[in-house]
Amino acid sequence: MSDDLKQELLRRLDAIEKRIDALESGQHTLKQAYARSRAHLRRLWLRPPMWTFEQHAPYPLQLGRLPSPPPLPQRPPRIAIVTPSFNHARFLRATVDSVLAQDYPNLFYHVQDGGSTDDTANILESYGDRISWRSVRDEGQADAINRGFADADCDVMAYLNSDDTLLPGTLAIVANHFAERNDVDILYGHRIFIDYAGSEVGRAVLPAHNSQALKFAGYVPQETMFWRRRVWDKIGPLNTDFHYALDWDFMLRAEAAGFKMVHIRRFLACFRVHDDQKTSKDYERGRAEMQALRLRSLGQIPGQRQIFRAMAPYLIRQFIMHWSYRLGLIRQ
Repeated sequence: MSDDLKQELLRRLDAIEKRIDALESGQHTLKQAYARSRAHLRRLWLRPPMWTFEQHAPYPLQLGRLPSPPPLPQRPPRIAIVTPSFNHARFLRATVDSVLAQDYPNLFYHVQDGGSTDDTANILESYGDRISWRSVRDEGQADAINRGFADADCDVMAYLNSDDTLLPGTLAIVANHFAERNDVDILYGHRIFIDYAGSEVGRAVLPAHNSQALKFAGYVPQETMFWRRRVWDKIGPLNTDFHYALDWDFMLRAEAAGFKMVHIRRFLACFRVHDDQKTSKDYERGRAEMQALRLRSLGQIPGQRQIFRAMAPYLIRQFIMHWSYRLGLIRQ
């Protein structure tokens, strides 16, 4: 055998060995990826669904599964909605459109902007007299909401952040429930998670309200919450000392004052998940605010194990409700 032929065979053998090594390496990588995926799925399955925002790949919002809204009551209550806004032009039109599309006959809708430098003013001007709005510097979200409600003459109140949206028929559902249940002061419902582009990425189906669990965690979807004016008149406006937990503070003060809060089994709004929601600084501030609220409600700051034990009965019910809905065993 010639030297040239030997060299060619050696080169081919070397190439084959490298391909085998690559295949083995790829197989190892696939095994690692598979193991990571299994671990991720286990975490996703065990984590409370109401706090798992991205539950599946994005797909168009599925409204066909939602039941039709009821007809309006004979005398629809006056509903006031305020949207606090600051440099959210990319989401604002979807928010405003979701409110106006309710076609609710007795609505006061106001956007309180904090002096945005993006295209917010042009968007708001494009609605003409269909909405009320003001753009002026404020002291944060709670202050903006309080300013927005300053001139509101209404029976029912709510605020909708400038990146969230109402679902079709929500105001009719709310109006009917308040008309039928005079004993109810605050109501909220299920939520849908949407991504930056407005595609659906998950849902949170909640069980009945649990006042004790609320003292340990602010689990109520704020964008779905509506309350009677008498709540606001008695406990006062949102506390401007809170930046992150202002809604939880409001709920706790309302329940402490004796107002009745209930959950209704209807999807009412969409919560948008995007990168600009909370920074690490916001998280640390939020954690401090949540601990302050637990101290006020419970007289102590509980540890994580104590919080989990207190929340466990509610979380188990939420887990069962969520998967019963996902598997088609119940409709909401």
